[in-house]
Amino acid sequence: MKLSQFAFELPQDRIAQEPVRWRDEARMMVLHKDTGEIEHRLFKDIVDYFGKGDTFVLNDTKVFPARLYGKKEKTGADIIVFLLRELNREQRLWDVIVDPARKIRIGNKLYFGDDESLVAEVIDNTTSRGRTLRFLYDGPYEDFKEALFALGETPVPQWVKPKVTPEDAENFQTIFAAHEGAVSAPAAGLHFSRELFNRMILKDIEKTFITVHMGIGHFRRVDVEDLSKHRMDSERLIIGEEAAAAINKAKRTGKKVVAVGVTVMRGLETYVTTTHEVNVFDGWTNKFIFPPYQYSVPDAAVSNFHLPQSTMLMCVAAFGGYDHVMNAYKVALEEGYRFGPYGDALLIL
Repeated sequence: MKLSQFAFELPQDRIAQEPVRWRDEARMMVLHKDTGEIEHRLFKDIVDYFGKGDTFVLNDTKVFPARLYGKKEKTGADIIVFLLRELNREQRLWDVIVDPARKIRIGNKLYFGDDESLVAEVIDNTTSRGRTLRFLYDGPYEDFKEALFALGETPVPQWVKPKVTPEDAENFQTIFAAHEGAVSAPAAGLHFSRELFNRMILKDIEKTFITVHMGIGHFRRVDVEDLSKHRMDSERLIIGEEAAAAINKAKRTGKKVVAVGVTVMRGLETYVTTTHEVNVFDGWTNKFIFPPYQYSVPDAAVSNFHLPQSTMLMCVAAFGGYDHVMNAYKVALEEGYRFGPYGDALLIL
């Protein structure tokens, strides 16, 4: 398939800047992938489609305040540093993106905070935009991390809303977030509330958690028409023994496995056995899924409505079928569904 096949017109005002008041009361479109039939429901109705032993797989990664505002030494020029991941705890090394990138050189010092109390030095230029920073901090690691994150901002994408508010610290985090490391929230998981989890328990619907530290690669622009030439950024993936056992039990007993979000869809498909089961895993994945693709593990999937030509849309289209999913997006635009991480949900059965 070609990149241009995933283009559509998305008006800016259709991208939700805030979530609905109650997480599980977002709208939910239900797409039956075998027939293309579409239903319109609320997210809390999701339990109506599943029963005893069906297993939801959720991503329990935790978003950290990854966006820092600082100044360059000497010139005092404003810069934005986007923390991607910690490379070395002892040396305070971080993999980052700097904007504007063209003005930053190896050896430059960057200052953060109103009192410029946190200082970093550029020690490597790894790509045209990427950098490695060494933070110059002599105190204990815990104090450094606290200082770093106190200066950071919740990394809600700027195409969602240009100015982050204090409420975003809670809104842009799932209620089950446990393991710090993501620079973006696994959006499909944002719809789950404690009340909804309780309703799942009453119906004996199971849930289990894997960890995929969502990176910025999902939002990078795909710049090749031939999708087979696109390369995804790697993300840390952890499937523990308990999660693998729960997923494989559902597969063996003929129950549904429900992948909540694109990160989970990719994670479950990264290392699959010949019997369509998952292995315990702790490593990295750069799995890129686009049509045509035959999924091995998930029987159903939950997603938000994604941007045109995004790798997330491609992953969803591979699961639901290209024609059915693109038609669902057309209907979503006609029916006023909200797009983006704070938007509405799509359940594919």
